[in-house]
Amino acid sequence: MLVLILGLILFLGVHSVRIFAEAWRGSTIARLGEGPWKGIVSLFSIIGLVLLVWGYGMARPESALLFEPPTWLKHIAVALNLVAFVLLGAFIVPAGRIKARLGHPMILGVKTWALAHLLANGRVADLVLFGAILIWAVADFMAAKARDRAAGTVRIAGPARNDAVAILLGVGLWAALLWRAHYWITGVSPLA
Repeated sequence: MLVLILGLILFLGVHSVRIFAEAWRGSTIARLGEGPWKGIVSLFSIIGLVLLVWGYGMARPESALLFEPPTWLKHIAVALNLVAFVLLGAFIVPAGRIKARLGHPMILGVKTWALAHLLANGRVADLVLFGAILIWAVADFMAAKARDRAAGTVRIAGPARNDAVAILLGVGLWAALLWRAHYWITGVSPLA
């Protein structure tokens, strides 16, 4: 569990700089330059992600079972993940109405994904991993909305076809994960 927690601290810590230290981030970027800053953040993110995945893989089989999710809850989780992937698609595709309306679809997608995984998994390691990511995503979304308000950010809706592409992309990624990719990545089928 220690490796999982270390990975979470590193990965979420790097991604929390805008939440807790926006001024420091700005001054550091001004001092180092945007490229080196992104390089440092990327390096720590990758290290954190590797530790997080490795630690979760080690901790999950040994962690205590808190509850056994009923089958219907797992079906809800599958449906929520569809929403999460559509939100990811809205983040990737140039702005349409979804991105303009939500402002931060990626963070909303992460929140939805984490909640879905909390519903479908009942071990302590699941609670630690997905709970920490959900808490981080809630804090990050609140901070992003506050920055938008402070900056007076106004998002212009793009064409509806961008939303259609985002939805198709999200459904395609979700279907690929259901079909085989989730099993290949995690060793667990979401439909099992």
